[in-house]
Formats: sequence, C-alpha cells, structure tokens
Amino acid sequence: MPFATEIRPQPGSLAESTADLLVLPVLSGDGGPTEVEGIAEDGLTQALPAPLTDLFAHYSLAGKPGELAQFPVPRDQGLARLALLGVGSGSPDDLRKAGAALSRAARGNERVAFAWPGAGGDAATAFAEGALLASYTFSLKSAETPAGKRPAPVIDVVGAGDLADALSRGSRLAGATALARDLINTPSMTKDPEWMVARAREVAGESGLRVRVWDEGELEADGFGAILGVGQGSSRPPRLVQLSYTPENPAAHVVLVGKGITFDTGGLSLKPNDNMSLMKTDMSGSAIVLAVLSALSAVGAPVRVTGLLALAENAFSGDATRIGDVLTTYSGTTVEVLNSDAEGRLVLADAMGYAVAELAPDVLVDVATLTGAAKVALGTGVGALYSTDDALAAELESAGEASGEPLWRMPLTEEYTETTKSRVADLANIGTRSEFGPAGATDAALFLREFTGGVSWAHLDIAGPGRSMKEDGLLTKGGTAFATRTLLRWLADR
Repeated sequence: MPFATEIRPQPGSLAESTADLLVLPVLSGDGGPTEVEGIAEDGLTQALPAPLTDLFAHYSLAGKPGELAQFPVPRDQGLARLALLGVGSGSPDDLRKAGAALSRAARGNERVAFAWPGAGGDAATAFAEGALLASYTFSLKSAETPAGKRPAPVIDVVGAGDLADALSRGSRLAGATALARDLINTPSMTKDPEWMVARAREVAGESGLRVRVWDEGELEADGFGAILGVGQGSSRPPRLVQLSYTPENPAAHVVLVGKGITFDTGGLSLKPNDNMSLMKTDMSGSAIVLAVLSALSAVGAPVRVTGLLALAENAFSGDATRIGDVLTTYSGTTVEVLNSDAEGRLVLADAMGYAVAELAPDVLVDVATLTGAAKVALGTGVGALYSTDDALAAELESAGEASGEPLWRMPLTEEYTETTKSRVADLANIGTRSEFGPAGATDAALFLREFTGGVSWAHLDIAGPGRSMKEDGLLTKGGTAFATRTLLRWLADR
C-alpha cells in the first residue's frame, strides 16, 4: 500500500515553520545530551518553557536515538507544539531509528517539521527509510483508521534543502521494501503462484524489465522436477518467473533467486496450526527479489541483474509428494524427499540449477525464509549469511550494516556435507546424520551449495528477521521484507 507520508526537504529554519509539531534534535555525548549547534534559533528558544538544558533534565533525556519528549508552549507565542528527539551520535543508523520514532510519534498530525542536525547524505537516506517504513500499514479492515492514529501526511526536514537527492534515495529504498511487504502480507486466498505472476508482469511493465514465465506444462517440458514436485499437491499450479534488468555497459551479471512458497502447510509432513498461521509469508524471498528488481533503475544499479521467482503452494492432499519420493531437479541431480516441509530448498535448487546452466551468472544470491534453525541461532534481529566467496560475504555484510539489516556469516562446515546424502538418490532434502546434532540451517545451505556449479554464491536465510510479531521501530507486525534494502545497496554500489 502506498506510503501515507511524504518526506520533504525544506530550506530555512524551524522557527519559520507552520507545521503542527516542531521537533528539535538532541545529540548524545559522553557529557550528557547536547543541542545541535546553530539549531535552536532565537525565535524558537524564546518560546521554550525553559532553557534546553533544563528540559533535557526535566524529561530525563539522554539523546539516545529515538528518544522523544513533547511539551507544551505558551499559546501567546504563536507556535505549534514542540518536541525533542534524540538522534544519538547523528550516524546513519541512529538517524534511521530517530526517523522511525518521529514517524510513530507524529501520527495524528497533519504536518511535522524536524530540524536537520547537519548530518550528511547517508544519514538523510537512512532517516527517510526509518520515517517511511515506520509509517507503513497493511490493513484490510472495513473501518477507516481513526484520524488520531493515521500517519502524518508530511514530514518536513528543515535545513536539508541540499539533501533532496539523499532523502529521495531513502524514499526509493523504503518504497521497494513496502512493495515487498505488501506482497508478503497479502492473504494466500488471494496470493497464489498465478497472482504473483500477475504482480511480476505489472512491476516489469512499470520498471522496464523483461519477463518470462513458465507454466506447469513448460516446467515439465524443461525438467523443473523439484518445483513441480512441491506444487503438485495444490490445485493452484506452480510457476517460475524470470525478470531481467540490463543497464548500459553492465559491469557484471548477478542472479537473484527467491523462494516463493505462497502458502506452506508442510505438505504431508503437516505443520501444527500455530506454525501454519504465518505461512502466507513463506514467499518472502520471491517478494524481495521482485521488489529489488523494481527499484534497480531508480537507484542506478550498474550491474545486469536477473531475478528468478520460484513459486509454488505446498498443499496437503492426496496428490502431494509422498515421503520417500525422489524428484529430479533441473540440473539432473536427484533428491529424496524425507520431509515435505523442507520444500523451500527444493524450489530454490531448480531455479539455481537453471541459473547456472543457462544464465552464466558472475554471482548467484538466494534469499529465503528457509529454516527455523537460523532463527534459533540468531533470533529475529539478524539474518544468516552463508557464502562460498569471502569478498562477496564481506560486501553483503557491509550493505546489511549500512541498511540496518545485520547479517551474520555462518559456517559451511565441510564435515556436515555427509548429512545431505541419500541412500537411494544423490541428495536428501533434510539432514540424514544425527551425530552432528541439529544443524538445520547449515544442512540446508550445504544442500543448496550443490546447485551452484562453482559460481560465487551467497545464501540469505531470513527466517528469523523476515517476520515481526510486534510494532517496533521500522517494523510493523507481519512480513518485514528484511534484506530488500541490503540487496539494493549492494547492487547499487557494485
């Protein structure tokens, strides 16, 4: 759903603003909170109920990023309400958090003005990301949101007139994330593989991308046995979508592969109901890849990028893949299905095998809500990163840090490759050896590595941070689209 908030750079000073709420930044420091030099103009400070240092003490402000206090001003001063907002050190990450806090506090106002603390372009981009993503809503309720809870239509960033491009970049990054969130949060009664195809065609038309789609007949003819096997239990057949972005004189060719399980019952390895309630989000990887492709031109990515969306519904039925069935993947590798709820790696294997055989990528990256084990290891705030390329891993870690989407590199432990072996096929889709313990995230990564063909590869398992159960900072309940901004930053900077 489109953002209800617009971020606008404004020249001049906060004292000149006619906004409903005027917000002054507060820096943190070793000696306590401090005002930003030159921010508190005479026309504004005269209207304060007390000196700034007294207000810091009265409201127990330390200047921590996102810390906010609103206070009244005398009516005869002709000013709107005033607030103090902690911006930490003024770093991009601190201003991203501050932007999110401001956006949440601004709900119910028509217009808010924030005095820019003098930070650079990266910080302005981060501030816009935070403010917009905190304003994101997805609602299918019949009643309108009460006026007092609606996002502020306008946030003016006063004193940032020379940062228009940086703020606009933040808006584009946030917009791509919101597109992915919309796809993820759409109920699965609507969102089947064909619906995702229609959305991909829309995005391709709007963003100047080339698109190719395989239906179930074409998937069978071309040998995508794993995607077909996962989707065969559903009356809503699987699809594979290829999206292509080609700038002038591209520096390299990157292929992104997204897991697209539009609903996951677990198949015959049926999930408990509590686990199933979140499974409309199990196509997050494909939503993220589609959203990234949609914004590549806007962020000026210099590399050729192909996106593959591996789409299927993993349903429980008499036609579903049975435990012990053997699927033949696009690459010819056979896989014994020992757990039909380990289906994401199967659809990824087909798409990755196709990418390596037909697309000649320089780099291959997959993204998926793949394993609960990654969430157990790293919680909900950090994504798991596996890679065969140290330089690639470092680039992605750096992009994740710059985006506020931290990644932690996990080991591809060679000894554990034995767990991917099957007695009757080339591979098994879950670990088959117990002596190594429950290494589910690494088992899945090692399985996927078998389909990389030696290409430089990274695997992002976002099962932990891919879903949020609370309203907090940039996050709203539901799909987070974690890694969208990381991948866009990485591709734009290559």
